[in-house]
Amino acid sequence: MSFPRLLQPADIENGAREIERIRAEYARRKRDIPQSYYSWDRVYNCFTHTQLVRDCIAMLAREKMFPLEGRSVADIGCGSGTWLLEFAQWEASDLHGIDLNESRIERAKARFPSAKLHVGDARQLPWPNSSFDLVSQFTLFTSILSDAVKKKIAREMWRVVKPGGVILWFDFRVNNPRNKSVRGISSSEIHSLFPNCSIRLRRVTLAPPLARQIVPVSWIAASLLEKIPVLRTHYLGIIRK
Repeated sequence: MSFPRLLQPADIENGAREIERIRAEYARRKRDIPQSYYSWDRVYNCFTHTQLVRDCIAMLAREKMFPLEGRSVADIGCGSGTWLLEFAQWEASDLHGIDLNESRIERAKARFPSAKLHVGDARQLPWPNSSFDLVSQFTLFTSILSDAVKKKIAREMWRVVKPGGVILWFDFRVNNPRNKSVRGISSSEIHSLFPNCSIRLRRVTLAPPLARQIVPVSWIAASLLEKIPVLRTHYLGIIRK
């Protein structure tokens, strides 16, 4: 796998500004969005997560990576540990994570005392080369508007994956017209972030504005609509090393 040129001083300075922008945006969301907005008693949240878990298991199984018994996993942008919990249930034996937000990491540590969790910037991951069988990211990259920062994090994710291991990717493929602080990532951009790699992508996840209207009325109807590719707003992917 070949990568773009090394970052220059101007890139580093711009990257630092981007990281501070992301921190400020997450602080704004915490301040302005009620915690209950993401709670499991909202049927839309339950539907979306359940469907995604099913899709992730199916994709990992096709890659002979499920269950995760005996495998080491790192979740980049792990938050309070939602996906670490799934990986633990999928029998991963060695859980790691990193997130910019200290309060989220503290919550994750309380939930997973045995996991190795770090507060930090994913442009410089705190692990040696070839550390993990699986490295994941869930809607991290769409929160980054700087191309240089995205490239640096992609390099780091690739660095810490073992030969024969995989990156599990899930993120928006389209822009959110109501939120200018995020930007969708196309298939071509994913391929540019991980050049000369084996990449499998599929469209998943019923468009959130539609799902929020349909799911409370009929889970079955939402499931049927989700089968229409044009209505799916995210890419789920496997990037193999």
